Amino acid sequence: MNIYVAISATIALALSIFSFPLLNNFYLLKLTPATTTTNLEADLIVTNGVIFTGDDSLLFADSMAIKSGRIVSVGNYSAVQQLAADGTNVLNLQGKVVVPGFIDSHVHFIPGGLQMARVKLRGVNHKDEFVRRVKEAVKNSKKGSWILGGGWNNDLWGGDLPMASWIDDITPHNPVWLSRMDGHMGVANSVALQLVGITNLSEDPNGGTIMKTSSGEPTGLLIDAAMKLILPWIPEVSVDERREALHRASNLALSRGVTTVVDFGRYYTGESVQLSWEDFADVYQWASYSEKMKIRVCLFFPLETWSSLADLINKTGHVLSDWVYLGGVKAFADGSLGSNSALFHEPYADEPHNYGLQVMELESLLSMTMASDKSGLQVAIHAIGDRANDLVLDMYKSVVVTTGKRDQRFRIEHAQHLASGTAARFGDQGIVASIQPQHLLDDADSARKKLGVDRAERESYLFQSLLANNALLALGSDWPVADINPLCAIRTAMKRIPPGWDNAWIPSERISLTDALIAHTLSAARACFLENDVGSLSPGKIADFVILSTSSWEDFAAEASASIEATYVSGVQAYP
Repeated sequence: MNIYVAISATIALALSIFSFPLLNNFYLLKLTPATTTTNLEADLIVTNGVIFTGDDSLLFADSMAIKSGRIVSVGNYSAVQQLAADGTNVLNLQGKVVVPGFIDSHVHFIPGGLQMARVKLRGVNHKDEFVRRVKEAVKNSKKGSWILGGGWNNDLWGGDLPMASWIDDITPHNPVWLSRMDGHMGVANSVALQLVGITNLSEDPNGGTIMKTSSGEPTGLLIDAAMKLILPWIPEVSVDERREALHRASNLALSRGVTTVVDFGRYYTGESVQLSWEDFADVYQWASYSEKMKIRVCLFFPLETWSSLADLINKTGHVLSDWVYLGGVKAFADGSLGSNSALFHEPYADEPHNYGLQVMELESLLSMTMASDKSGLQVAIHAIGDRANDLVLDMYKSVVVTTGKRDQRFRIEHAQHLASGTAARFGDQGIVASIQPQHLLDDADSARKKLGVDRAERESYLFQSLLANNALLALGSDWPVADINPLCAIRTAMKRIPPGWDNAWIPSERISLTDALIAHTLSAARACFLENDVGSLSPGKIADFVILSTSSWEDFAAEASASIEATYVSGVQAYP
């Protein structure tokens, strides 16, 4: 092993000096150039640790050298120290494990930062606590102002869906909108319903549902496209609030070891397609130009606006700076399991006439996907139910037949429930499976109830099946739907033990620590065309890395139990 490391380190050093990786023409033309063969005195040497590089050519090392924010050498200390000079700083890891900076493959970053300052309902497991938190928010709000919040999960208190009547008595002068954790359903109070004109005569919009009582009165719940009836009435968040949200979100992400996020923005079913563009101009461009960015973001925009993104990329390229990348476009095929709006081949066990919702017409979805692909844009489509996943895979296949096969890296966001044989299609078609393991913790009990035990255990969260069929697996959180916490996601993917359970749910679908780490780093980078720059600790790449609390790789591999000690971005400590 020592001989192998020494030889590998020598090769890595030679490669770092004489053959830095060529930059990917698609994304990396504007990035800060990698270190050249001149003046190779390291700014920082990181040593005496267990460095998991994520690079198959040298998977583990004990040292690495960094210059101008990039890695110039990885290997053993005797090789790396040759790049030390009088001004070189040395970071002694004292045996700690180091991994590449985590890439969260699916977040809603600005909404997450905003939610941190609103009514927090995640984890609430009783109606009384739900009401108490709303009541507390009313005390601190002006008469007539909107009370906003979210994160509730009705499964935690037995399944009953909240209604306007729960909070009407305590909110007589304030309109209220509280979104479910998945963003596909929300509850409004009667003040809000009256304000926007939702009555017993209101009809369900295409792709959405206005929940009503047996007598036909609105309960306050709006599902998927029905949320369009209320969201435009909520006052726009100010530019300063959104910039502060980015600051809060970035600090939280760094504390969890996240150095890059793939941001799908304020684009939920029912939201305006312009919100993501407003955040791009008001927040991300501002933060990048004023040097206030703390982590890297790869931005996806609503599919309906594909031509605007294509025009922008033709003018600027995909890379605006070392911090901001223009990724692609996103659309929705269905809703969510928790809202009974994910689209399935068979009906819900607890609603025998309900197969879920197809939230966008297939012809329109196909047309815009085709146009996006012809323009060279990466396409990502939300699909949770088994039928929705099959529809999207069929559509992607049709697009390739028409436009031709190239390195499209089409994505399916979530890919939660897959019919027999569907996992193999991901690998066969080269589709990215962008998954969120922490949703498993919330869905295990409800999936068994909503789908029936047999169906739920045949087709839910098929991580190992996707890997075995050569799918590119990219891990993320869907924050603020779930917590932004890669170590928890990795542990969940390995263990699959929901809260209150003693054993794993579908143990055959567990994956190894190495597979989970790669899915949250290098594969996540590949899933958004950033693998030449981030995702592994390789010579030539940006020095984004995380120091963990553990000193034992064996213990980490067995239990995935660790915490974040420090996060480095471009070789500079960013947390704590």
